[in-house]
Amino acid sequence: MKEKVARKREGFEGQRLIVLPKKISTDFLTKDPITRQIYITDIGYYPKARGHYIKRSAGVGQHIIIYCVEGSGWVEIDRKRVEIQPSQFVTIPMNTPHTYSANEDDPWTIYWIHFKGELAAYIVDLILQHAKNYKPYLPYNENRIKLFEDIYSNLERGYTADNLRYVNMIFYHFLSSLLYEDKFNYIQHSAEKDVIASTLDLMQQKIHTRITLNEFAEFANLSVSYFSTIFRERTGYAPVEYFNHLKVQKACQYLLLPDITVKETAQKLGMDDPYYFSRMFSKLMGISPKEYRKRNNVG
Repeated sequence: MKEKVARKREGFEGQRLIVLPKKISTDFLTKDPITRQIYITDIGYYPKARGHYIKRSAGVGQHIIIYCVEGSGWVEIDRKRVEIQPSQFVTIPMNTPHTYSANEDDPWTIYWIHFKGELAAYIVDLILQHAKNYKPYLPYNENRIKLFEDIYSNLERGYTADNLRYVNMIFYHFLSSLLYEDKFNYIQHSAEKDVIASTLDLMQQKIHTRITLNEFAEFANLSVSYFSTIFRERTGYAPVEYFNHLKVQKACQYLLLPDITVKETAQKLGMDDPYYFSRMFSKLMGISPKEYRKRNNVG
């Protein structure tokens, strides 16, 4: 006869858990201009959490993220049950009824965080827009775990203002790693880049030259119209406009060098007409190249 596993909320061997005092939230986190945007209220790590079970019929007053790295479990949100496997995370919005549990035969190992703040609901909505059935796939990444460990270890040191700002600014980075995993794992994915990512690399390589829209499309092996459409969908800009932004970004670096003139800066960026360069720079930066140098005490 199979042994019945006792359900419990916590108390697992090797677990780590921090619940921030309510006074810290009310006196500082909800008032500080940095932390009030988004802040952690609880954080924990449960390894092989056999018997882990939580049921909240009215939800809870924070948003929850549970990231499974080993084993398995399930989560029921709004009466919809989803199975959670390794390298998946689930996001539970604030005040949403839910139940979750580790599987008896293969209990999960999870990292979890409760959080609130003025921007928290918006970020949760962004995550859920990218999710499928509340459980996006998230490849294991040591750097992401290091962010969690950095947050946890610093909270263990206490609740000074600087410490609380620091850990919650790291938490922004942690959230961005969930929402924009392809960018967070850019180095690891470099061998599998898509055509737009490859085009962005080409732009960096050709920043000192002139290159046309037709040449970009030819490089991508797409028609000009289709290439332009998918490029704008991914970046929010037309290809040539984006390329010009990169040129201006590079120009700002050159203009801080006292030995390089505005004309020479234009030439270094593949622009023979310094007046055209100045107009483009002024349009994007709001000031002329000469004024930019003057503001930065150059020349």
